[in-house]
Formats: sequence, C-alpha cells, structure tokens
Amino acid sequence: MREQTVWQFSDDRGQLSAAERRPSKVLAYVQAGATLWDYGIHPWGIFGSGHDGDEPDRAKTGFLPLTEVEYLGAGGVLDVETLLRGEPDLVVAVSYGGGHVYGLAPETAKHLEEHVPVVVVDVGQTRTLADIGNRFAELARSLGAEETPTVTQDLAAVRDRLRTLTAGASRPRVLALSPAGQDQTHLARPRMWPELRVLTELGVDVLEPAAGPGANWSTVGWPEVTALRPGILLTDVRSNATPLDRLRSDAARSAPEQAAAVVPWNPEPICSPQAHARFLTLVADAVEAAQGS
Repeated sequence: MREQTVWQFSDDRGQLSAAERRPSKVLAYVQAGATLWDYGIHPWGIFGSGHDGDEPDRAKTGFLPLTEVEYLGAGGVLDVETLLRGEPDLVVAVSYGGGHVYGLAPETAKHLEEHVPVVVVDVGQTRTLADIGNRFAELARSLGAEETPTVTQDLAAVRDRLRTLTAGASRPRVLALSPAGQDQTHLARPRMWPELRVLTELGVDVLEPAAGPGANWSTVGWPEVTALRPGILLTDVRSNATPLDRLRSDAARSAPEQAAAVVPWNPEPICSPQAHARFLTLVADAVEAAQGS
C-alpha cells in the first residue's frame, strides 16, 4: 500500500480532520479503542467516561492488550494536559448524537481540538450497528489497516442460527437490564439500543418495558422484573452496574434465579463483526438452552 502524503477523514459531525502524515499514535475512548483494535489498528492509549474509574473497565476493553495500551483515566481527571501528555497525533471519540464528545467535558473537548485532530464516531440510538461498524472500518482503512473485516462467515452463520432457533413457537422471553442495587434495576428499551434492535430483527423476543419515564431505560423494582417472567436475562456487566452475585435481597435474587440463562451484556458494545458474532453466539446458546430446558 503506497504511503499517503496527506491524511484526512470526515467524521460524523461532518468535521474534516487533516494531517501532514497518517496518524500513528492514536488516543481513543475505550469503546472506540477496542473497536479499532478489532479492525487492525493498535491505539496508543484509551480513556473512559464518567462511569469509569481509575482502572479500565474490562467489560468494555475487548481484546485490547492492556499491558501495552496506556489508560489515561476517566471523568474529572481528563483535562487537556492529561490527554496530551503522551503526544498523541489523533484522538478518536464517540458521540450519542448532536456531535457532543462523550466522556469529556465540553470545554475540554473544545480545547483539545486546538492541539490535535479529533475524530468523532456517532454510536447513538439512531444508527444501526452495521452503520457504526462501517464508520470504524472506514477510519481504520484511512489509518492504514491492510484488511478490514466485513460481515464474516462466523457472523453470518450465527445470525442464521438465531433466525432458525426463533422461527418456532417456543421463543424464550429475553430481558435486557442494568442492575442498580438491591431495590431496583434499569430495564433497557430495545428500540433505543442498536445491538438489541439486531436481536429483535433476528426474531428474538426482547421484552419492551412499560411506557413511562426514561428514554433509554425504565427504572423499576425487582418484583416487577420477576413479574415479566424472563427466560433469559441480558445483564449489564460494566463496572458501574451492580454484579448479580452481590444482590442479597430476596426480590433482587428472584429474577436471575428463575431465568434459564444469564448472558453478559455491554451496552457500549465493541462495534466490529467479530465482537458482534461473539455476543450473538452467547445469545443463541442461551436461547437453545432455554428451549431444551
């Protein structure tokens, strides 16, 4: 591949970033960094959001080699000086719509762009998972990835498997949630999450919470979860969610205990075909197990 003399990329804000040479020292939001890794780009460093802590959240990092990728922190520690301390020549961030850089204070994001190109990929609810993946693929190609995976045979195969499993009359009820302690949990509204919309399109019976407050989540008590009788729970495993094994109240334990399977779910998915195939395989295994139980 002939070396480019000028690099440029138009991001999902419609903003063109350009440099005299192709960036090679990439700093990325953790979700973007894990996705770029799957597309063949090795980020120099990653940073988290206000939900993250002093260590990277392993639910979000995928196959990133954390001994080789520097973690700069999250939240209030992310000032411009911290973000620039390793002299990155490109920052890759994400947005949930409106072009706002997720994980950074607005003033920090503004001043950061005065020093280094910032590319923003929209991962919001209006985008399909395929659209998001394609944008990361385009970015990876611009950064020199020799091969960018498209829809792999493994992904196509597991999609077909899910369609077959859900074609019959016996479809387990699937509920996606983010545990929030002993008394309550957040139920995901499937239409607002690209990965959950894919499951619905493939015939998976993903339960829709009752109408009410909350655009993305419906916050309810654990007895309401039990009343929905889910056969499979997709459970948020990010560090800001309460782990199921820490639930102590009878009401909180009842829903996981009655479900045939619990599948780990990261609401900030790695947007590559490989990662999506791994998630769909877990769901297909759970559906098959529930149908056989």
